[in-house]
Amino acid sequence: MANYKNIKGFNIQYLDSDPPNPIEGQMWFNSTTQTLKGAEAGGAPVGTWSSGGNLNTGRYDSGSATQSNSTAALLFAGETYTPPTGALSTNVTESYNGTSWTELNDLSTPRRQSPGGFGTQTSAICVSGGVPNRPQNESWDGTSWTELGDINTARNYITGVGVSNTSGLAIAGGPGYLTNVESWNGTSWTEIAEFSTSRNGSGGAGTQTAALFIAGYNGTASVSNVEEWDGSTWTEIADVNTARYSFGGGGTVSDALFVAGAPNLANTESWNGTSWTEVADLATGRRSGKGGSSPGSSSAIYMGGDGYDTNPADAGLTTTEEWLAPTGPVTKTFTTS
Repeated sequence: MANYKNIKGFNIQYLDSDPPNPIEGQMWFNSTTQTLKGAEAGGAPVGTWSSGGNLNTGRYDSGSATQSNSTAALLFAGETYTPPTGALSTNVTESYNGTSWTELNDLSTPRRQSPGGFGTQTSAICVSGGVPNRPQNESWDGTSWTELGDINTARNYITGVGVSNTSGLAIAGGPGYLTNVESWNGTSWTEIAEFSTSRNGSGGAGTQTAALFIAGYNGTASVSNVEEWDGSTWTEIADVNTARYSFGGGGTVSDALFVAGAPNLANTESWNGTSWTEVADLATGRRSGKGGSSPGSSSAIYMGGDGYDTNPADAGLTTTEEWLAPTGPVTKTFTTS
């Protein structure tokens, strides 16, 4: 009878961690997690988090261009915290080149409590946010911010989804736990179909016509609900494994990452268009940071945030972590007995 070595030409390896670049068909036993794993086409990426350059201004609940990756990110606005002054809104904008952060031109209006952000490093939107909730909408062209048409419903803790400053969505937010969704066409905002489960502090991925709306907080507890937008309607799809809010992530409707969140989680989950899978954790568990991945889950970044749930002095972090997952085969975990 043929065995694994006869078929593949090598034995199943006994390793203390997953190999960084497995080939399709390779299998190994991870002695740390006590699991048998293999590399196949489709599934969860074999990625790792590593330290990146620190932000110049530590903050949390910022806006970001969520179509960024580990070498091209934009972070703007947010909340700084300095005892005894407390929390303050900021208009600071920083750009990342894969090594270090550079301060660029400020937003016209300082804001915090997660304004809606979407786009790229050179074409982004920052809309609404608090305190107080502001209707202002600003567009970034890679050099400066310009005020454009206000959003219809001013709010905080918005989920922004989109790939440029001319096309995107502003989903949910507060006060309270809204189900409002507005669409941006480069000139004005239009109310469109609302989603099913009211919440804020959620995450998103995708585009104006094909998006995910992920998890969040409903006023009582974290939720694990995920809804998918097809350009006209919202549909409930597979839940995330760990309910949470105030996290980061990005990608597409078929290839996305979902990172960290309250209460100070390090968990990372990967979406393959069908299901969510737990993958490698961040080095620093935290909430209220921002992140993005593009074009899918192969390259991503998570920046800023706070550790307030366990350490009130740990607010306004400068920490940046970068995710890299090789393209090609991905890992599957097998049940053993």
